[in-house]
Amino acid sequence: MQHAVGSPLPPPHQPGHGPHTTWAPAAGAPQGPGVPPPGFSGAGPVPPAPFTPPVPPAQAPAPQHPAPQHPVAPPPAPDVSGHVTLPPGGPVGVPVAPPAMTAPDSSATTLAVLLIGPAGAGKTSVAKYWADHRRVPTAHISLDDVREWVRSGFADPQTGWNDHSEAQYRLARRTCGFAARNFLANGISCILDDAVFPDRPVVGLGGWKRHVGPGLLPVVLLPGLDIVLERNAERSGNRRLTDEEVARIHGRMAGWYGSGLPIIDNSQLDVPGTARVLDEVLARAIASPPNW
Repeated sequence: MQHAVGSPLPPPHQPGHGPHTTWAPAAGAPQGPGVPPPGFSGAGPVPPAPFTPPVPPAQAPAPQHPAPQHPVAPPPAPDVSGHVTLPPGGPVGVPVAPPAMTAPDSSATTLAVLLIGPAGAGKTSVAKYWADHRRVPTAHISLDDVREWVRSGFADPQTGWNDHSEAQYRLARRTCGFAARNFLANGISCILDDAVFPDRPVVGLGGWKRHVGPGLLPVVLLPGLDIVLERNAERSGNRRLTDEEVARIHGRMAGWYGSGLPIIDNSQLDVPGTARVLDEVLARAIASPPNW
């Protein structure tokens, strides 16, 4: 490419140098000594001012930051939702008698009690009364009540003991055991009632011990056959059994004699009197837990 006036382009400018000395003058320009170059104004070349680096403005000293520390978590905000943290339930341990010469006061001790007996023995009435009149918080957990939480599809043992009724029984007993452990872990005593048979230890007593813990105190409530028949006759609905069934259950319960478990014959005792005897039996059980 040529310059607009026909002269060649100058070579690239070299940093730090003036115009190249070998440039040829443009065509037709006057030449010779004493002839000033075109555009010469008569003044000599003005040397550039010496370069003076700018002085940076004074800066404030950098602030000295303290050594980094671990962040401290702010205190938790107060919980206003009403949520109360509960200790988790665990197996109930064997109660320990206080170091005293007299028998411990069972009415002021946190306990887990299993009241065993046939239909008509008065388990539910005694358990409710005993729980109502203690000096410490106490809950009553009835296996029959928990079993009847199942409404549609309830497997009534009166229609025959089968896989369905046994599965619902085991589920209810496990639910009662979980409830008892949670109550005990939060300082609330429990009394459970169930018709546990001595000839079925795995389903009955062994299952309760597994679900509640070794600290469960079993007590057998066993009045005479005539008493349970009379009380059964006062029942209604599916809680009332035939006389033959009552007699059969009562006969099987007799197997608890000689088992080492405490047995209360409440044939001649009313509900408050039976509850007082229950407290006496539990005081002895606390001092010397039964081996079962």
